[in-house]
Amino acid sequence: MTISPQAGPLDVDKIRADFPILHMEASPGVKLAYLDSGASSQKPLAVIEAMNTYYRSQNANIHRAVYTLGEVATEAYEAARAKVAKFINASKPREIIFTRNATESVNLVAQTWGRANLKEGDLVLLTEMEHHANLVPWQMLAAEKGIRLEFIPVTEEGILDLAALPALLEQKPKLVSFTAMSNVLGTITPAAEIVRLAHEASALAMIDGAQSVPHLPTDVQALDVDFLAFSSHKMLGPTGLGVLYGKLDLLNAMPPFMGGGDMIKRVELRSFTTNEVPQKFEAGTPAIAEVVGLGAAVDYLMAVGMDAVAAYDHELTAYALERLEEVQGLKVFGPGIEHKSSNASFTFEGAHPHDVAEILNRHGVATRAGHHCAMPLHNKFGIPSTTRASFYLYNTKEEIDQLIEALYKVKEIFG
Repeated sequence: MTISPQAGPLDVDKIRADFPILHMEASPGVKLAYLDSGASSQKPLAVIEAMNTYYRSQNANIHRAVYTLGEVATEAYEAARAKVAKFINASKPREIIFTRNATESVNLVAQTWGRANLKEGDLVLLTEMEHHANLVPWQMLAAEKGIRLEFIPVTEEGILDLAALPALLEQKPKLVSFTAMSNVLGTITPAAEIVRLAHEASALAMIDGAQSVPHLPTDVQALDVDFLAFSSHKMLGPTGLGVLYGKLDLLNAMPPFMGGGDMIKRVELRSFTTNEVPQKFEAGTPAIAEVVGLGAAVDYLMAVGMDAVAAYDHELTAYALERLEEVQGLKVFGPGIEHKSSNASFTFEGAHPHDVAEILNRHGVATRAGHHCAMPLHNKFGIPSTTRASFYLYNTKEEIDQLIEALYKVKEIFG
């Protein structure tokens, strides 16, 4: 890794030098502007090399091996768990569970804690801006067990209507589960306040941190949150890996999620005894190389400094919103910069979002078009889809200028 810790502004040129893919051309002679980090971030050399090192010189299965290579692999895997725990300030590494993605992390809570603790008529409180990953698992449990779902409304400005929260909490939900940052609107929700109010109402609180953890400093102890789900691939790490943080007493009390190797302490023909947390929830051979890669990604982000990442994200988003205002016929959804970071989702009068994204692509600008796995939120605003540009620590204002120039090409085509 080539970055040293810093408290001041990011050295973006130095950061970009660590990402090989950013120096590619989108097409011959067309510079790539990658503005889709909300879907998946790019990977620095430190992550790529850490995974390469694992496969070249550490590759072995973990935990039960008594030979040296297996012990080295186990140490690398568990060292990454400790790094993730430190990154979000968990009280102990055992509170970190590795899953396949943030979606699986939410499903794990729904299918273990939810099945064990929720009964017909019990309430789970969500919000209208949730990603499908924090909506469908609870809908599935509602269909199975008859639990109820209610939702904190989203205002026309794209922020949560906290004035509606007290009345919803009077219905005594057992769990309040919400996103810390909307993947469509960029809205940063008041996570600490919502967790506090949930606990005052005797409910547990879970945060979907898939968008927030890569961009904002996260302290689970300060938040006092019960569960936090997030993904490796949105925070410079490899795909196919997610994280679930849970308070240890809750994890100990929850039944296992999947059955098989490593989640057991003892098995007989008609019974089994579960392993201790975290192995209790990590059945089978895990994504060892990916976990090592995530450890390298955490090292990278901690060296940069999450306060610096958050400040730069804010600066880029503010610049993008200012420039997007120049384009007639374009409408950006979500709140102003005081409540927003890291993305801008918009519609263009007379043009379908997929057509907009395709024209942007011709000019080297990689964005995402669709409902972004948040169909109810788009329905709330009466639109089927949007085009989304999302930003991260390696993006530049020049790339946002490239986006604006390409949007003027869209305007030329669609009038």
